[in-house]
Amino acid sequence: MHPARRRPDARLQGSYKVPHFDGKAEADHYFTDAGVPTTFLRTTFYWENLFGAFAPPRAEDGAYELIFPMGEHRLSGIGVEDIGKTAAAIFKRGTDLIAATLSIAGEHLPVADMAAALAESLGRPVRYRPLTPDAYRDLGFPGDDEVGNMFQFYADCETPRTGARGLDAVRALNPTLQDFATWLAGHRDRFDWN
Repeated sequence: MHPARRRPDARLQGSYKVPHFDGKAEADHYFTDAGVPTTFLRTTFYWENLFGAFAPPRAEDGAYELIFPMGEHRLSGIGVEDIGKTAAAIFKRGTDLIAATLSIAGEHLPVADMAAALAESLGRPVRYRPLTPDAYRDLGFPGDDEVGNMFQFYADCETPRTGARGLDAVRALNPTLQDFATWLAGHRDRFDWN
């Protein structure tokens, strides 16, 4: 840990401190207070993050590493185009989903399985290097505390998160919903690994 920095506790007052989650949830009441007909759409980890902020770095031995503090827990993920398709399907349903909260994902996978799928699809060695949430928060990049807290929440709350994102229900709205392998096949060329 950086000597001049004190890491905040991941949990404050019995909850997780993940400002980019909290801000969205805190804004919900503005819609309901105003009486606006609203359907709340809850997304999850975007697989497109693997092209940028969460791109696997290359280890000294040449293998790429997915570094997440998820242990063996499943990470719910989705392709961004499926978010748009699912939102469009909600609008097409008219008023029957007003006041509903819909949580969506394309698949729930252990990160080790994601690494294996990447390796197979891209023909490159990719492995999962799990970290503890504390070790992840100590990586020293901007926002590492918040992102570490986010992944700790994902891992600690795996069952309610995946349970709220029933894939059959999402597929009923978006029949072309992609699982990770399908998404990966369609985006293989976006991985710029030298």
